[in-house]
Amino acid sequence: MRRDKTDSFGRIRDMAKRKREKASQPKGPLLPRFIAYYKPHRKLFILDMLASFGIAAIALVYPILSRFVIRDYIPNQDYVAIVAVAVIMLVLYVARMLLRYFVQYKGHVMGTRMQAKMRSDMFAHLEKLPYSYYDENETGRIMSRMTSDLQDVSELAHHGPENFFISGFMLIATFIYLMTLNWIMTLIIFSIVPVVIFITARLKKRMSEAFTASRKSIASINASLENSITGIRTTKAFDNAEEEAKKFEKSNRSFILNKSRAYKAMGQFQSQTAFVTDLFNVIVLISGALFMAGGVFTFDVLVAFIISINMFISPLTTLINFTEQFEDGVTGFRRFIEIIDTEPEKDDPSAIALSQVKGAIEFQNVHFHYGENADVIHGINLRIEPGEKLALVGPSGGGKTTLCHLIPRFYKVEQGAITLDGTNINLIRMDSLRSAIGIVQQDVFLFDGTIEENIRYGKLDATMDEVIEAAKKARLYDYIMGMPEGFQTQVGERGVKLSGGQKQRISIARVFLKNPAILILDEATSALDNVTELLIQEALDELCKGRTSIVVAHRLSTIKTASRIAVIAGGVVKELGSHEELMQKENGIYSSLYKLQFRADETGGTLPDDYLFE
Repeated sequence: MRRDKTDSFGRIRDMAKRKREKASQPKGPLLPRFIAYYKPHRKLFILDMLASFGIAAIALVYPILSRFVIRDYIPNQDYVAIVAVAVIMLVLYVARMLLRYFVQYKGHVMGTRMQAKMRSDMFAHLEKLPYSYYDENETGRIMSRMTSDLQDVSELAHHGPENFFISGFMLIATFIYLMTLNWIMTLIIFSIVPVVIFITARLKKRMSEAFTASRKSIASINASLENSITGIRTTKAFDNAEEEAKKFEKSNRSFILNKSRAYKAMGQFQSQTAFVTDLFNVIVLISGALFMAGGVFTFDVLVAFIISINMFISPLTTLINFTEQFEDGVTGFRRFIEIIDTEPEKDDPSAIALSQVKGAIEFQNVHFHYGENADVIHGINLRIEPGEKLALVGPSGGGKTTLCHLIPRFYKVEQGAITLDGTNINLIRMDSLRSAIGIVQQDVFLFDGTIEENIRYGKLDATMDEVIEAAKKARLYDYIMGMPEGFQTQVGERGVKLSGGQKQRISIARVFLKNPAILILDEATSALDNVTELLIQEALDELCKGRTSIVVAHRLSTIKTASRIAVIAGGVVKELGSHEELMQKENGIYSSLYKLQFRADETGGTLPDDYLFE
């Protein structure tokens, strides 16, 4: 039977792995999804393209007028016409200056707005992703996609259509104009274009792979940097700055290697295409001289070819140089789409909202594992009555916190079910379910802001009186009022300006303000000193009144008053009962552990967390 279950979970893991691999692939072609971000800016985009068209059209006027000046006005000494051409060109160049200003200014604004929309979409989607996504993806890597990657996409959004449009128009217009001068020489010159296309196609894949690897190395640097800065106090406490530098240098060397490969591919591409484009000048000079010597065309035509060929080479060079930016932008957009296409948390179509929550929770043959790891929860059956205080004790890694995370659907149960007031939690809307649950954890996270803002996070529309009342219940009010700025005191990043006990009380005040029907306390006092623990325990005891409470505890003395105590080890319930009932089991796990811990407390010794659970 056990083997059948193991095989079943193995198949589930294989399916999950294939699902993740499939999810990392973009859903559909990228181009239509990229173009969709232009739609809110259609007018600005059209104006930008018209301005680009004007810039390109003005560039074509110069070789045409130059030919008239050389062929007609200079031989005829028509000074008025020469001055008129100069005035016309001056006016056109002033107009081109203004058009370039518009393209550079408004074009970049459009790109920035598109970037902002993508960033908003990514942030909104990240908020909907499950816990498991953040288990597998580092914060620094996510931030890299939201910042540097989207900056590259923004540049592509602005310069991409502009470069393709102007360069494409210039190439076609120059070709048509040169064909009117001499079609044979034009075809000779343009015969080199297929060579450029061949080189581009041959090196494009190599460049794409190199720039993708380069992007990943930048993300790795950001992840390493974010991790080191976040843990800077631990680094200093253990005097391990040199070790952190080694870790960072490892990512840095990977960045140099991948960036070098990217630039090598780019160098090969640019040098080879530049060599081919240089041949244009040689071909124009030699073939033009031969045609002119043979009387095929006159000097003014040769000059027009020499001027026009530079107009042809310039957009071609622009497209070549644009390749790096294009690859960066496409890679950045692909990485953006990977996040957008990641499956978010979803409610069942028939999910309902809770009305009045009583707080009856039942685990029915619940199984769970993280990713491809071994099973953490093995067929747990457990019922918690409304208003009951259930304590969970056991070794680290035994499944206590996992059980708590399954209730608000931070992770989905793979087999079995969890019900709330008789309804499967998968059939309850997540916002409704989570609004009914309050969580106080050992590791408290505070947002950079004031004490008031962090307490109010429990109920964003709370009045100041409600905030004050919550602070009083959390035994925090007197401390706050003793500070010069009171509730407006800044807590610093992650609450760094406060002590562990102060942060814990703010988190308790948040839950008081939220006033949930169900309360989860996940080792909320285990990291505190005895005096602070007693103070906070009073607040927690008051918080538990009238609520279904699940308390994960390390110190057994703090859960003696629990209605029942469940000993969790190896993902199963080993023992279940009240403190008195479990203490009556002479050789029971809980009674043995309690006696040893009590003895350790008296003698000042310590007791391993996994003692008697191996």
